[in-house]
Amino acid sequence: MSAAGLPKWFRVVLLGGLVILASGAGLFAYRWYSRPVTLTIAVGSLDGEANLVVSALASKLVQSNAPVRLTIVPTPGALEAAKAFAAGNVDLAVVRADADDLRLAQSVLVVAHAAVLLIAPPGSTVTDLAELKRATIGVIGGEINQKLINALTDAYDLGRANVTFRPLAPAEARRSLETKEVRAVLLVVPLAEKYLALVRGLFAQSKGGPVLIAVESAGAIAERERSYESFDVPKGTLRGSPTIPPDDVTTLRTSFYLVAQKKLGNDVVSDLTESLMKARRDLLAEMPILAQSSEPDTGKDAYLPLHPGAAAFYDGSRLGFLDRWGNAIFLAPMIAGGLVSILAYAWKFLRAGNVSLPAEVALDALYALGPRIRASDREADLDEIEREIDRVLRAQRARGVADEETEREVTAANVAAHRLENLIHDRRISLALQQAPRP
Repeated sequence: MSAAGLPKWFRVVLLGGLVILASGAGLFAYRWYSRPVTLTIAVGSLDGEANLVVSALASKLVQSNAPVRLTIVPTPGALEAAKAFAAGNVDLAVVRADADDLRLAQSVLVVAHAAVLLIAPPGSTVTDLAELKRATIGVIGGEINQKLINALTDAYDLGRANVTFRPLAPAEARRSLETKEVRAVLLVVPLAEKYLALVRGLFAQSKGGPVLIAVESAGAIAERERSYESFDVPKGTLRGSPTIPPDDVTTLRTSFYLVAQKKLGNDVVSDLTESLMKARRDLLAEMPILAQSSEPDTGKDAYLPLHPGAAAFYDGSRLGFLDRWGNAIFLAPMIAGGLVSILAYAWKFLRAGNVSLPAEVALDALYALGPRIRASDREADLDEIEREIDRVLRAQRARGVADEETEREVTAANVAAHRLENLIHDRRISLALQQAPRP
């Protein structure tokens, strides 16, 4: 059936439904394209501080309506977070630089720096690790510090010096020092007030205070193990009066990195980096440890290569608006032309019953109704034919009278319609006689 044969209300409803369907599909496509990308991140620490920091950052991303969101996968510690990342179970992870199997890792952000602190009880005369002989060193942190222990053992030949390392839980460290089960304690922590207070709490209050043992071979160790660097603990870090340590002390330092899988898209990581740096700025007052967060090493020989997406943010080389949307802008006129064509067709569809017809088409349509009238045997058929005549005349009327020729065409159509009306009248009389009962 042609569009002209459909009722106008049906055409309006049909076209309205198509518009609603197309609008809904467009809205769904826009929401799908502009929806935030959710990334999983493995994080863990011995004291749970890393989880709190990342949770605060994740909440800030939600509040600021950032294009990237974080789903936290908690782990017992940084070592387990690194294992989950290496297994490909998460998109991101907060790992320590000396963790194993970081082949798939690319750095996004330095979360914090952690110094290696080797501390002896008050009154100790040991000032350098080389002076420790036949001693037991308690290690807080356990397995994650095994690589550090191996590096110190190799550098100072501690095996020959009969120096052993014993894992310690933070709660038992003070007792082990007081009972002299261990001669010193080794721990790797950021130089933030929370952790410095923890170090002070390992020792009873005394006039002398704890002794920070130097690692004078830190430079040589850092050359062999690139996950570490030589670092000087500033004078007075543990206590201001009396000053502890009394002078800068050389030791090692490592870093906690936020790393991303290589497979993550550059745009996603760029958005993530930008959002995290903004969230860091907003949270500095609440979490001072974020002051240590910084841009990773961007050099080609960096220990952990920088993700290209993060590099684009740091060096300002992210694609601009025209670079990212140039193709869409180029295609916009073509799409607009297609929409105009669709709208024109829709308008034509709505006015299908009112479209003007050429004279020849109108006359042919009227002449074709004569045989149908003679063959009709129902009143309903004759009514439908009358409606078709009306539609043809309305369409012819819509053309207007522009000249004499058009006027003659309209007159011819009216004459043909008048003849058809007479045929319809005669056919109705004939049908009435056929249906009347005979006397």
